[in-house]
Amino acid sequence: MSVTHSHSSHLRVEGLSVAFGDRRVLSDLDLTVAPGRRLGLIGENGAGKSTLLRVIAGGVLPGSVVHGRIARPPRTGLLFQELPFDPADHVDEVLEASVADVRAIELELDAAASALSAPESESTDAAAARAADRYAVALEAAERADVWSVERRRDELLAGLGLAGLGRDRRIGELSGGQRSRFALAALLLSSPDALLLDEPTNHLDDDAAGFLEERLRAWRGPVVFASHDRAFLDRVATGLLDLDPGRAGAAALARTGAAPAGAGSREAVLAASVGTVFGGSFSEYLAVRAEERARWARQHDAEQSELRRLRVVVAERARDVAHGRAARDNDKFLKHFKRENVEQAVSRRVRNAELRLAELERTQVARPPSPMAFAGIPSGSHALEGDDGQLLQVSGVAVEGRLELDALQVGPLTRLLITGANGAGKSTLLALLAGRLAPDRGTVRRRRGLRVGLLEQDVRFADPDATPRALYERALGERRAERVPLADLGLIGSRDLDRPVGRLSVGQQRRLALALVIAAPPHVFLLDEPTNHLSLALAGELEEALGEYPGAVLVASHDRWLRRRWEGEELALLPHPAGALAAT
Repeated sequence: MSVTHSHSSHLRVEGLSVAFGDRRVLSDLDLTVAPGRRLGLIGENGAGKSTLLRVIAGGVLPGSVVHGRIARPPRTGLLFQELPFDPADHVDEVLEASVADVRAIELELDAAASALSAPESESTDAAAARAADRYAVALEAAERADVWSVERRRDELLAGLGLAGLGRDRRIGELSGGQRSRFALAALLLSSPDALLLDEPTNHLDDDAAGFLEERLRAWRGPVVFASHDRAFLDRVATGLLDLDPGRAGAAALARTGAAPAGAGSREAVLAASVGTVFGGSFSEYLAVRAEERARWARQHDAEQSELRRLRVVVAERARDVAHGRAARDNDKFLKHFKRENVEQAVSRRVRNAELRLAELERTQVARPPSPMAFAGIPSGSHALEGDDGQLLQVSGVAVEGRLELDALQVGPLTRLLITGANGAGKSTLLALLAGRLAPDRGTVRRRRGLRVGLLEQDVRFADPDATPRALYERALGERRAERVPLADLGLIGSRDLDRPVGRLSVGQQRRLALALVIAAPPHVFLLDEPTNHLSLALAGELEEALGEYPGAVLVASHDRWLRRRWEGEELALLPHPAGALAAT
């Protein structure tokens, strides 16, 4: 690893390249984020968003080769997708550890103030100046970290992120996955770093918590860089976007040759690097620009390929292909030799010019626009299952102490149900009950005999990080079915990732694999817990469309504002129970 780090109020990356073996993730990337600006990272899963955030933060990536220069504020905080807490840690301990730097800044301010006011035995102007400078530096750091309001900010952050009732003496291992993610975000914001690096910060946030975070980030004084799949969040928070899709190299070539995209100009719309494109507008505007960019790229590629075919034909022609089409007359004979030489020279020039143009175009031609990762849909051969009284699942008077109470729920063969509610309302608990992963404290869950239920969980964990997606797929489905429905044909895992250790895949790629393991043998009841988390916007939309045609029942628990606006089936809202348990209406 040969990265040069330095301190700056801005966050700067120059010539950053990251490779894992022969696989290059980032190449010669440049970016600058000024204080008060917020850069959103977008791109397909595996494009390098999490890698970029970790490298900026100074993290060590096992097996990587990293080159470049990074300048960042001295206190730069990173929100991981994988949380760094020990399950045995207590909530209060983690919160106090998160403000250790803030406490140290406060102590330094007190010490600097004492030094400034204390009488010097050998007082000199130089000593007084040093004390004054020390105090000024300490005061500026204290103001940036807001050291005087730690307790107030702690309570505001916990309440704003839906954790107000979280017991301070609880262990981290006792919290749900969503609670741990929101707690990690609260602890990071409480530490008041000079710069923020956030990896999918809206996962596990309901509407109120997402709105709270949006307000906090818009008011943040330092630079912010965040990776997110949440279109509404990107629109409301980002002041610029960095597209890390490596397939845009051809589009970047168009930008470098002067074919500026629509929207370019005074808005610093597109600045191309070898991998990565900075866009200065909103996410909605970016989508329109990118669609036009891809169309223009495809038109130029098609035009160049047509010209290449024409030139190759010209080069293949010889002088014999150019004939006058008539026999020479007597009075033409004295010019025969002269004309032959002229024709040969003309043909030679024509062929030579074509050869030069062909060589130049073959060297500079733009690549074909890559086909985007596309979800191929649900494999054929599945069918809905009829149940007793037309029902596959029947829930009666179930309760899980402190987490869920539900009087009744029926799931038919083609049920389409969206489950909503604030964090902690019991959405994941309900899905776990229906999947048979959790037993109720009271009540019953009746399942039709022979029923297959599949659950896509929020937190994907593969026990063997060295296993490859291909091996896990064959292990789950058996060799014969894996051959009939190849993993690559589902459009969820790229061909280059089929034989990579699953532990080296991004969180989004691991979630795609988990989805593939479920839909390759479609269950009669498909349960999805926050299905669009960690998925690119394009794949999330394709998944939603495929679920509309799913040959069975579909139940989705989601905070996704975009998914909820487009939902056309039934809805079940889970609300807090007045007595402290949770009920559904």
